[in-house]
Amino acid sequence: MSQFTRKPLLQGLFLLALSSGAVFSSQASAQTDGLKTGEAVFEVLASEIALQRGEAGLAYNTYLEMARQYKDPRLAQRAMEIAIGGGSPDLALQAAKTWDELSPASETKPKEVLITLLVLNNRWSDAIKPAIALLKQQNPAQQENTLLQLQALLAKAKDENEALRAFYEIASTVKVPPKAPGLLYTYAMSAEKVGRMDIMEQTLREILRKYPNDANSLNALGYSLADRNVKLPEAFALISKAHQISPKDSFILDSLGWVNFRLGKNALALEQLQQAFTMKPEADIAAHTGEVLWVMGRRPEAEEIWRQGQKLDANNATLKETLKRFKPEWSTPDQAPQGTWDGRFAVKVIGLTESQNQGGSGGFTLTQDALKDTLEIRNPVGGSIAKITINPGEATLERDGQVVTAIDADTLIQNTLGLPLPARGLSNWLRGEVRPGSEASVDRNAQGQVNKISQDGWDLVYTWGNKKRLDKLTMTRSSNIGSIDIRLVFDHPNE
Repeated sequence: MSQFTRKPLLQGLFLLALSSGAVFSSQASAQTDGLKTGEAVFEVLASEIALQRGEAGLAYNTYLEMARQYKDPRLAQRAMEIAIGGGSPDLALQAAKTWDELSPASETKPKEVLITLLVLNNRWSDAIKPAIALLKQQNPAQQENTLLQLQALLAKAKDENEALRAFYEIASTVKVPPKAPGLLYTYAMSAEKVGRMDIMEQTLREILRKYPNDANSLNALGYSLADRNVKLPEAFALISKAHQISPKDSFILDSLGWVNFRLGKNALALEQLQQAFTMKPEADIAAHTGEVLWVMGRRPEAEEIWRQGQKLDANNATLKETLKRFKPEWSTPDQAPQGTWDGRFAVKVIGLTESQNQGGSGGFTLTQDALKDTLEIRNPVGGSIAKITINPGEATLERDGQVVTAIDADTLIQNTLGLPLPARGLSNWLRGEVRPGSEASVDRNAQGQVNKISQDGWDLVYTWGNKKRLDKLTMTRSSNIGSIDIRLVFDHPNE
């Protein structure tokens, strides 16, 4: 940035520090008057200069501390802007929370920004409370706009089920306008995710009363009836009409095959499902096709199409439920997750430049007990480096008597140890399973044993030994720092 552009910026921040602002309540005025002091002005200017010198972390911390000291939401907003500019979403979220907490309740912009950051960080559940608070402050037109914005962000959700459940809780606090059929449709789908089939059916019928040729609503209602094995004649009529309107829609063709299967027309159902899978390979369609094949006694073909489905999305809810019911030999049995793995690791990072190359090695022990994972990392001679404890929604790292807490275990390790070690979902991967909550691909050999898993940007290649024990796991990925190669060798693989 040139001196010319920097000067107005510093002047603007200087004026910000001097102004008392009209958004503060009388209770906070004594605190915000502190911004007029020379010390406060110096801190603001010093922070901006630090930012220009590339010391974004120092500027961020100063602004956030000042925001809390003077109860000034504008300073928290500036901290958030610095974090966003520096590519630190977790820090931006922390500052956005402070901005919202310090702002008057009547201010909606901080809530809007906080909600957006939460959902972009895939924390849909945490977005429920502020989103409901925002909706209560808005008029019907503003509420519709907020819901439309949330609807658009659903496409970015890593866990669609969690996002839709959150959307239902948020949207249920207001009346979704009937003039927005797309919004009503999303609301219906979200109602299904929380088990409110009555709300889903009622909403879809409301859409169809006004828009009788809405193919998506016709298909969704018909499929829901067929899947629950109720009102099959109506389900067939609804899906058939949708198919006439959109004959090239693979999902509607899948529904048509599924309702024909429910009606006992297995051969016709299989033909339609196989055609739908050819048109658009999807895990849902693979699940349905495999079930029809299995019932028809063609089990090897059923297992093959299910494996193809796992390559597409091993976390697909329909596919997982289907495998749970039919239990092919290679599927994951239901059991309490627990176990211990000991071994050695080697990390190699090929950076974008030679100076960014790095690496490391050592030992590790991973212990899983129900929903809690404990990962101990040791240096090559056996000394403890760190202990990471991972619980749902929280991870803590203990090192040199210090404890650091974060939401995401991978980010915590990267920021603390400087090593890109994946800890989130590691216990699942060591079992040859995918981590719940994000899309994944599984490749199996002819015996059904896992050869490769792709998830969260990582490619995992498995080497199995005798007694089906894991001997070696190679993990690779590309990132903004370069290519990462991690090799795990197990001394005492989990039995």
